[in-house]
Amino acid sequence: LRGVSKRYATSKDVLSGVDMHVKAGEIVTLLGPSGCGKTTVLRLVAGLMKPTTGSVRVALPAWGALAYVFQDATLLPWASVLTNVRLPLDLAGMDRSQAEHRALQAMASVGLQEASGLRPHQLSGGMKMRASIARALVTQPSVLLMDEPFAALDEITRHKLDSDLLDLCAQQSLTVLFVTHSIYESVYLSHRVLVMGDSPGRIRAEVAITEPHPRGASFRVSTAFARYAQQLQDLLLQASAGNLDKALA
Repeated sequence: LRGVSKRYATSKDVLSGVDMHVKAGEIVTLLGPSGCGKTTVLRLVAGLMKPTTGSVRVALPAWGALAYVFQDATLLPWASVLTNVRLPLDLAGMDRSQAEHRALQAMASVGLQEASGLRPHQLSGGMKMRASIARALVTQPSVLLMDEPFAALDEITRHKLDSDLLDLCAQQSLTVLFVTHSIYESVYLSHRVLVMGDSPGRIRAEVAITEPHPRGASFRVSTAFARYAQQLQDLLLQASAGNLDKALA
């Protein structure tokens, strides 16, 4: 994103002057308060809307696609898990047997291979999100956009899915732009965390998380983890108070 602003009809700017670059293979997290424009950034990158000013460019490899995982699993309630995961390929007109094979592979990659015939109401919250991620992976993306996908889950399930996501990124060489309100989740997942503030929304600070991947449970209780979390908390508080620009000047 270069010099991106976004204004909805009859409203002030939601985003202003956003510059952001995500390298191939990175996990970059947007961290900030509600209403600061994090989801708007994802929608701009996904091509679901256009910027009012500035430019958005996504360079995908020839084999790669871009996939979006929403905060809600948004599964078809009347369809099986397999049918839900296969949906993007059905809409693209892929042969049914090939689409089913790809869907089963995607489900296996998130540990849902035994749930293919179940309906969404038979799934736990964590399983629903796994199905949603499998539906994104079935398109074999190179870029994954994730909008607070684990926010509604209990802490244990959330930690497990965070770890599973890191494994998937390593196995499939994914580039991820991840939105969260959780400081701890951003530290655990990210190569870089971009701190956003509102009025209007823009990137106020960047913190590189230099600890190596993969990251296990021990990282969550390390002094490095606590140090990064404290740094991000301080930056968020300063951004909320409107003091961050002065502090960084």
